[in-house]
Amino acid sequence: MRGVLKFTDFKDLKLLKRGKVRDVYDLEDKLLIVATDRISCFDVVLPTAIPYKGEILTRLSVFWFEFTKDIIPNHLISADIKDYPSPLKKYEQVLRGRSMLVKKTEPLPIECVVRGYLSGSGWKEYREKGSVCGVKLPEGLKESDKLPEPIFTPATKEEKGHDINVSESYLRERFGEVLISKIKEISLALYRKASLYSEEKGIIIADTKFEFGLLEEELILIDEVLTPDSSRFWPKDDYSPGGPQPSFDKQFVRDYLETLNWDKTPPVPELPENVVNKTIQKYKEALFRLTGEILSEKI
Repeated sequence: MRGVLKFTDFKDLKLLKRGKVRDVYDLEDKLLIVATDRISCFDVVLPTAIPYKGEILTRLSVFWFEFTKDIIPNHLISADIKDYPSPLKKYEQVLRGRSMLVKKTEPLPIECVVRGYLSGSGWKEYREKGSVCGVKLPEGLKESDKLPEPIFTPATKEEKGHDINVSESYLRERFGEVLISKIKEISLALYRKASLYSEEKGIIIADTKFEFGLLEEELILIDEVLTPDSSRFWPKDDYSPGGPQPSFDKQFVRDYLETLNWDKTPPVPELPENVVNKTIQKYKEALFRLTGEILSEKI
C-alpha cells in the first residue's frame, strides 16, 4: 500500500507556497505542484489525511486539462516523472502520480465560479436576496434546482480565510472590461463542455471554480480543474431537487463535521476511520466514472 503524504520537504528546492492541499516549488522558469493527501473544510486543514486523494486530484486535473485544451491553453507541461528536470528524479517515489510540472504564470486573484445548480453559499444568498453575486434569479427555486442557464459568480481569492463573493461589475472595474469578459466567456464554455461529458458518465457538476493566470499577456488555465475539491459532483441517478444532494466530493466530510460540537477553528478533530474510508471511495468513484481509471493501491 502507498503511504499517506501529508506534506513534502524537498530541502534543495525552493518552496513557493504550501496551500491547503498542494505544495508548490519554484523551479525558476517552471513550477512543481505536488498534490498531498491533506483535506480542508471550512478553510481549515484537517489533521486526518485521505489516502490516495492527491493522486486522484492530479489524475482528474490532467484528464480535464487535455479535455479542455481546445477552449483555452493550460499550464500543464507534464505529469510524467520521465519528463521532469533531472534534479527531481531522486524524488520519484514521492512525486509519481501526484505531481505536475507546469508553466509559471502571473496568477489572477479571482475564483471563477460557475454554477449550474443552486447550492451552498449560492442557495443561502438566494434565500436572502433572490440573487447570487448580483445575478438575479427566478422566484420560487428550490435548493439544488437546476438554473435556467449556468451563471458566472466570481469571488476574490484571499490568502487567508474565506474567499469573498463579488459581483461581475466589481471585477470589471478592478481588472478591466476586456479581461473579465474573456474570463467569463471561457469559464462558462469550460463548464458547459465538462457538464455535458460528465452527465453522460452519470455525474452532475453542480458548480465548480476555475483559476487563470497570464503568461506573456496570454490567458492560461491554471491550478487544478474540475476535481472533487474544486467542484460539487452529484450522482445523476440520485438527483432530487428540494434539499442537499449526495455527492462525490468532500461534502461528506463537511456533513460529518457539522454533526460535531466544533466551532470550525483549530484545533480540528480527527476524522474517524469510517469517514475516511467512505471519502476515499467517493473520490475513487468520481475518478472511475469520469476517466475509466481504476486507482491501483499497490506500489
